[in-house]
Amino acid sequence: MTLVYMPPSIRHFEPLHMVFSTWVDHLPFGYDLVAALRPRLLVELGTHKGLSYFTFCQAMKEQEIDGLCYAVDTFEGDSHTDKYDESVFTMVNNHNRQHYHGFSYLMRMFFNDALRHFSEDSIDLLHIDGFHTYEAVSEDFANWYPKVKPGGIILFHDVQARLQDFGAWKFWEEIRGHHETFTFNHGFGLGVLRKLGGDRSADPEVLKLLFGNGEEEAASLRAFYVHASKHLENMRKLKRLQGQAQGQGQAKAAS
Repeated sequence: MTLVYMPPSIRHFEPLHMVFSTWVDHLPFGYDLVAALRPRLLVELGTHKGLSYFTFCQAMKEQEIDGLCYAVDTFEGDSHTDKYDESVFTMVNNHNRQHYHGFSYLMRMFFNDALRHFSEDSIDLLHIDGFHTYEAVSEDFANWYPKVKPGGIILFHDVQARLQDFGAWKFWEEIRGHHETFTFNHGFGLGVLRKLGGDRSADPEVLKLLFGNGEEEAASLRAFYVHASKHLENMRKLKRLQGQAQGQGQAKAAS
């Protein structure tokens, strides 16, 4: 019997926080991954305006997951994002306080300075999305891999982005043959890596689809999340058009 994969993002996910980011292509998967993993500890390295991080936090809250989330970033920018002013941190901090107070914390510091705050084998879900040179991604992975618990998940953004001096794609190609991985190719790409070890007997469905099937099933999962991303984009467009139509109707009624 063929199983039908119908994750929560398809049923009722509507992002509360929308900003410009190439992570927009992976919002449904990010939401579903958190809902499935139910992480007790989630860490993001590189948050910028918070699109991916607040998708994770929204899943934690809406799925009633008892866990903690940490966003590590200087909130100052770099040569890839350009430097930005204090308004970015203010916006992210305000949204965090308004919606996720009590389980989500912003750690305004360098990644290496945050290492001492986390024990080894403690992080269930780690998202690496900082400076994108090969050297930076390699260092982030080497430093933070021991902090991830056996069987935990590490996400790498921009594994298909071959522009400027981005090197996440190169690092991803090198480590794929040495780890259990899955690659989403749409957008700027998203790599999913599973650390060795851990109990696999109670894997949620999404992990079985990511790591337990052949190429045909993998292609189907990739296609599913391409469509899920497009569906979410179309729903946002429809909502905007409905808002514009409502505004025009109110303007006519007032005239």
